[in-house]
Amino acid sequence: MTATDLYGIGVSGARAYQAAMGAISNNIANTDTTGYSRRGVEIRESPAGSGTTIYYRSGMAYGGVMIGNVVRYQDDYLDAAARSTSTALGSADQRAQWMGDIETALNDGSLGVGQRMTAMFSAVERLASNPTDTTLRTNVLFSFEQVNTAFRQSRTDMVAVQDGIGKGADNETAALNDALKQLAAANEGLRRSADGTAAHVALLDSRDQALAEVSKRLNVTVEYGANDVANVKYGSDYLVQNVSASSVDVTHNTDGTIQFSVGGTAIADPTSGSLGGLVSSAETARDRLTDLDNLAKQYVSDVNTWHTAGKTAGGAAGQPMLSGTDASNLQVLISDPADLAGASTSGVANGNLINISSIRGSGGMEDKWTALVSSHANVVNATLAEQTAASSRDQMAQSARADVSGVNLDREAADLLRYQQAYQACAKIIQVANQIMDSIFQVV
Repeated sequence: MTATDLYGIGVSGARAYQAAMGAISNNIANTDTTGYSRRGVEIRESPAGSGTTIYYRSGMAYGGVMIGNVVRYQDDYLDAAARSTSTALGSADQRAQWMGDIETALNDGSLGVGQRMTAMFSAVERLASNPTDTTLRTNVLFSFEQVNTAFRQSRTDMVAVQDGIGKGADNETAALNDALKQLAAANEGLRRSADGTAAHVALLDSRDQALAEVSKRLNVTVEYGANDVANVKYGSDYLVQNVSASSVDVTHNTDGTIQFSVGGTAIADPTSGSLGGLVSSAETARDRLTDLDNLAKQYVSDVNTWHTAGKTAGGAAGQPMLSGTDASNLQVLISDPADLAGASTSGVANGNLINISSIRGSGGMEDKWTALVSSHANVVNATLAEQTAASSRDQMAQSARADVSGVNLDREAADLLRYQQAYQACAKIIQVANQIMDSIFQVV
């Protein structure tokens, strides 16, 4: 080995470790950058050669080291696991939000349908104890108005929930289409860039970030092709194929449910991801609204059946008390307290008032309301438990991925110190080579 060999070794090492420290600095600067995967620089041994011709004495040339590819730290399995848990969490988050809003809309509080019904029955029972009291008769009519108001308010709130789900579907679909376009653009760049370059690695970050955004919203299948291109399928349809991205469209049905299509062709309802959660939430909201309207119809029917079975204090037959075809248009048809049919057909002054108990109990409107609220409360509790579990799994998956791909400042600091010492060692080699050359020149 000659002094010039030492110069070459020292210089090549200094350049290589300078590049490695630059990669670490880049990692530290992007600690909080979403979708960034830590980088490194591959340092290879430089090829060495020897000569054995008749003109030269056999010898060995030492080349030091050379800079290889830019290395991107990632694990395909951990990336796929993180996308899978993100898909499940996206669905659970949407359903947890909207199931809670539906529960609020149904309102089982003091101003809700259930407690207003109970108050209405109590007002009739109080009137039964003194059927001639005008104030109590007025209170009975007012209690029916309060039940109607509670029904209308719950229906208005339920429709607002449906509108919110529809707007959420529009926003999530737009975000999905943006991510699909980003993935197609990343694919185009990957096809043009050389593997192992800084540009290629940056495009891989963009690709994986787009895949994460897509998976958060839809349960897709990812296929990898040449040059690390990622293709995305939903069912049998390609949403992204090489550099081409399809657009997902959302349709709002009259009953508040939503459907999706690609290129004008309907696709199966998503089963997971935020879009899957929105589809499920829209269907539940539709069912709860239908239950509410059916209960309102039963309320009108039961109350009218009860009231028309009695007579007024003046002996007139009882008239229908309520009208309405759903929870939005309920009305009290009687305005004069004297028209309340509190007496029985046999002439007992409070006979029909006492008979209101016939529309209570099992199968009655109060019982149906309790069943509706309890059933939905069970759905809310189950959804919240699922959200908690999905969040825990996602956190573990993201943490496992971050251990490989994420930037850990302690690890970067240790690597930086190691490369600094290696850089200083290379500088020392150059210094020693310089001293050897000086000594040779002095001898000469």
